[in-house]
Amino acid sequence: MSRKRPMSDDKAAARRARRAAGSSGVLLRWLWQGYLHKHLWMLLAALFFMALEGAVLGVLSWIMQPMFDQIFMAGNRDALWWVGAVIMVIFTLRAVATVAQRVLLSVIAQRTAADLRRGLLSHLMQLDGTFHQTHPPGYLVQRLQSDVKAVNQVWNALITGAGRDVISLVILMGVALSIDWAWTLVACIGIPLMILPAFVLQKFVRRRAREARDLGAQLATRLDEVFHGIVPVKLNRLEGYQSRRFSDLTDHLIRAEVRAKLGAAALPGMIDLMSGLGFLGVLVFGGSQIIEGTKTVGEFMSFFTAIGLAFNPLRRLGAVSGVWQTAAAAIERIKDLFETRPTLTSPSQPHAAPRGTPEVRLAGVTLSYGDTRVLNGADLTAAAGRTTALVGPSGAGKSTVFNLLTRLVDPQDGAVEIGGVRVRDMSLTELRGLFSVVSQDALLFDDSLRENILLGRTDVSDAELETVLDAAHVTDFLPALSNGLDTQVGPRGSNLSGGQRQRVAIARALLRDTPVLLLDEATSALDAESEQVVQAALDRLSQGRTTLVIAHRLSTVRNADKIVVMDKGRVIDEGTHDQLVARDGVYARLYRLQFKSDGPTADSRALARMDSLHPDTAPGSTGYEDPAETSLLQRISQRLFGR
Repeated sequence: MSRKRPMSDDKAAARRARRAAGSSGVLLRWLWQGYLHKHLWMLLAALFFMALEGAVLGVLSWIMQPMFDQIFMAGNRDALWWVGAVIMVIFTLRAVATVAQRVLLSVIAQRTAADLRRGLLSHLMQLDGTFHQTHPPGYLVQRLQSDVKAVNQVWNALITGAGRDVISLVILMGVALSIDWAWTLVACIGIPLMILPAFVLQKFVRRRAREARDLGAQLATRLDEVFHGIVPVKLNRLEGYQSRRFSDLTDHLIRAEVRAKLGAAALPGMIDLMSGLGFLGVLVFGGSQIIEGTKTVGEFMSFFTAIGLAFNPLRRLGAVSGVWQTAAAAIERIKDLFETRPTLTSPSQPHAAPRGTPEVRLAGVTLSYGDTRVLNGADLTAAAGRTTALVGPSGAGKSTVFNLLTRLVDPQDGAVEIGGVRVRDMSLTELRGLFSVVSQDALLFDDSLRENILLGRTDVSDAELETVLDAAHVTDFLPALSNGLDTQVGPRGSNLSGGQRQRVAIARALLRDTPVLLLDEATSALDAESEQVVQAALDRLSQGRTTLVIAHRLSTVRNADKIVVMDKGRVIDEGTHDQLVARDGVYARLYRLQFKSDGPTADSRALARMDSLHPDTAPGSTGYEDPAETSLLQRISQRLFGR
């Protein structure tokens, strides 16, 4: 029992902190300080027009008394003109005020939502990889889209409620009180009965809205996974399974949304009941006075109009509570995301990045993810301007070295240096500006081929772009594209083949022209013909750069200046290909496994093919995969989608 008590106390404290942080006052203050205050003058103008719209309702209710008493009851023809003129002015002012305040509110709402989305996206891109590992894309898309939309909707409700409806309510109740205070008290007899139910309903709506937001994020995540994994879904016949999971989540979402709407609609419904009770009381009490002759019909109609018009803004103000509780659930999540801070940041006084072609060094580097040790005192040096290959079994820590160099993660111990400067002493912008990365999965955006190469750069001349396209062998397939460089590559580059996507990635790297090149299984998923073209482009790309290569196929790295063998987070051997084979260690065993003598393998056939294509090079200098060795998934994808 004693062990559980601290945990319970911690959870209770966390709940209290969340309630405090999620209080309406805190959330409204955060919204105002962060986003609304910059539109203060436009907001004041909108409030002026809303106040004008609300005020004319009071004048409309007041004009009922002379209209009934002087025109209808007394038959005063002169009153027809001035009463009619007042009514015309009332509706003209209301029309102008309505249009003006709605346009101003729309501008404020759209600009505020845009600021929220821009700020949130920029912030999310600054957060560490560990954050994105625990927050799937669908969840973040839901925050950026649906939650911001919910916040956007509440602007209109809150500002309209504060500007138009409150002023309308105050003026109309003032008119009612000026006619008869006793009638006004009778009309409001039901208000005390609403206080407790309204408080309970607000809590209910907030809980249901939070539940609906969570389910919406789960639905977005499920869709993201299904559409990005459509090929495995088809191959494993998971259409029915995924449809059932989506359907179950959708049913839960429907129930949560309906409950939230029920709670939000209940408060205006209660106001209607209160209105009916108040009208009944006024009719009985006031009607008796009119029959007795102590009150006129005009007074009663003016009062009745004022109270009748007052219940509409009262109902809208009641609905604002439900809208706010729904939006508050979204605002809490957005605020939580903004308050999440990256742990990997630039130093306050960064060291300048090294110039020229730098040496890369890891010294006694230790890194763990939780209880899992990934690197264990790793020592590694990649000479400047040379090619260093990292090989070893899966899980040896090769990709982690790349993450350390680019500072996607920091080690618990040891030093990571580029050109003699520790990576944590450089600004993240300058550090990552030293690298070009070509990986197995080239990330392309759903945009034109030109934009996927330039990535927003406007300082690239046509001649420079043409040189890069030639060097990356993009010009080899460019004539086959319908619109050349302006061809849309499709989601994640789906309109291009794997080899074409890799060549686009190489063109990007050439255009960046950085001193360090990182190649992560850049040709492992390509057929022999594509690999030959891509490898030639990579060879040209690596000239004059410090190049680090991760490869499982040893045939692709046997000509590296140095091969570093890693196992269980440590560097266990290094040297040239011939030296490592002669030592008969882990590298030699991996080499024999891939080039076993009892039958041709993909790598042995690739070496033979390259030897025939390049007789002037050393035998087995580079490996290319036979088309027959293309992965099963690739072949079926080609049959299904034509690529």
